[in-house]
Amino acid sequence: MWESLRQFLLEPASQLLLLGLLISFAFGFIFGRFVPGRKRGNERYSARKKDVAFFKGIQYLLINDHDHAIEELTKSVQLDSETIETYVALGNLYRSKGDIDRAIRIRQSVILRPNIDEKIKVRALFDIGLDYRKGGFLDRALNTFLKVAERQPANVENLKEIEKIYEELKDWENAYRTRQRVARLVRGDHQHILAHHLVEMGKVFERRGDTAGALSLYKKAISAHRECVDAYLHMGDLYFSKKEYNKAISAWEKVSKVSPQFTFLAYGRLEGAYSNMDNLKPVEEFLKSCSRSSSDAFTHMALARYLKNENDMEGALGEIKSALEVTPFFWEARRLKGEIILSQGKDKDALEDYADLISKLNMPYLRFQCSECGFEPNELQWQCRQCRKWDTMRLLDSTLLHK
Repeated sequence: MWESLRQFLLEPASQLLLLGLLISFAFGFIFGRFVPGRKRGNERYSARKKDVAFFKGIQYLLINDHDHAIEELTKSVQLDSETIETYVALGNLYRSKGDIDRAIRIRQSVILRPNIDEKIKVRALFDIGLDYRKGGFLDRALNTFLKVAERQPANVENLKEIEKIYEELKDWENAYRTRQRVARLVRGDHQHILAHHLVEMGKVFERRGDTAGALSLYKKAISAHRECVDAYLHMGDLYFSKKEYNKAISAWEKVSKVSPQFTFLAYGRLEGAYSNMDNLKPVEEFLKSCSRSSSDAFTHMALARYLKNENDMEGALGEIKSALEVTPFFWEARRLKGEIILSQGKDKDALEDYADLISKLNMPYLRFQCSECGFEPNELQWQCRQCRKWDTMRLLDSTLLHK
């Protein structure tokens, strides 16, 4: 219950609602003392009924019983149609239930009221944008948020909603500009987000065939945030497509320096580049260097594949063993180990390894999780699909998954 109360109080509309309640009590106290006779008695009775309905509505909210909350808050509104905060709460409840049309009508009724404070009108307009967004009407939501931005250019909450929609619409240029506006208003780390927007813009340029423009944007992204792995990867891919292999290799190798946990993303690319140069020796040197500085399973596995291709089967098995010590559920490593053992005619060793494999068949070997919201995607993503935050995806330590 206390967690529900905490979440309820974090909502701006809920805070307005409780503020309105305090104001209502203050007015009720004043009128209760100074309004004489029968009139005072009637007003006190009406106010008491309104407050009872209001409190019941809050209680239902705290236990997530939205249907009864709507019923009680509607009673409260009927008894006192001037309580704006109750209308706001009702609108939010209808939105949460997916009744977007009714939520929007409630906001519009607030906006059309005469003598309403401008801030309340703008907040109602913002809520209409949230309603449209909840209903999946992104264009309408965007247009509504843009109207709010005209009235309140420094409204950061509104700007962030605009940015999210631009991202969903893949309008990366406007997303970038919006984030720049947010950065001017709020202190914090905005550079990694700006870098991702630039990379996405670069990808669009590259698909259009404008490799020069794409390359410029990738470089600008790295200047904005030197740890932007996606920028290095795509810059290397672009160089590779132009057969500028040395430049491609240089870009990919930097991943191991700026973000070692994602070095595995560069291994296959490096092998492809060196293969085209007919010189795989630098791959071995790079992988051994990474293996010495990193204990992740991907590094050991990449080196094992290289050694197998070089017919160093014992060396390959040694690296596979190291990979499985780090991540016992790494199926690709076990498959390669089986191939090598069977090719050497070691049937007994293959049978023992298979028996060990059976005991771990229900255990995943590669999992990512968003450090912000806990979402676990099937593959690596630079932006979480659930909370829309950038660079929050982390590789879970599989050795800890089943302890």
